[in-house]
Amino acid sequence: MPGLVLGASFLGFGSLVRESGLSLWQGLASSLGMWALPGQVAFVELYAAGASAFAIVLAVALTNARLMPMTVVLQPRLRTPGVAAWRYYVAAHFVAVTSWANSMQRLPEVPERHRMAWFAAFAGGLFLGSFAATAAGYALAGLVPKPVTLALVFLNPVYFMLIFITDLKHRAKALALVTGAVLGPLLHQVDADWGLLATGLIAGTAAFLADLAWRRYAGAGHG
Repeated sequence: MPGLVLGASFLGFGSLVRESGLSLWQGLASSLGMWALPGQVAFVELYAAGASAFAIVLAVALTNARLMPMTVVLQPRLRTPGVAAWRYYVAAHFVAVTSWANSMQRLPEVPERHRMAWFAAFAGGLFLGSFAATAAGYALAGLVPKPVTLALVFLNPVYFMLIFITDLKHRAKALALVTGAVLGPLLHQVDADWGLLATGLIAGTAAFLADLAWRRYAGAGHG
């Protein structure tokens, strides 16, 4: 299922690449260099619009900044005795929404000595599948209505959200989702450029602090 949803998303991305006037090789190179769909979409749209290299790099860096804390959280779960340090740096490149969310759920069930191998196989399969889907989307562009192909791009974040909805037993995640769902549309109206970034920062911080206060309150014998 993760591969199917990610493939559908990159199918839409391949169509976007062609509609934006870029070559297939440029679209595939974006996956090779930054493998994260929101950043790739920002890259394609800004490049096609003739934005400066500085503006493109800055936009992609800000869009993909979320991958750093995700990597920091995931790496300790990948620790395997006897694995060379350089392999962890390679694995970090394959941390994206789908690979991270599924790994956070599945890795605790995997024996420690097999975790790096499991992640390499899972994330590597998704990575190669995204290349095939991009090429297919590029070739098929124009055969279906444009709104349909572009809508496929948004299947991946929807899938990411649904994964966490099934894991709402964790109070902090539930608080972050609810707070973000309320703040997102409001902050978008205030500033369409920075509203999403502000939503993530405010909702995540508020959920963390609220959960911390709740645990301290319960620990003091009040709950």
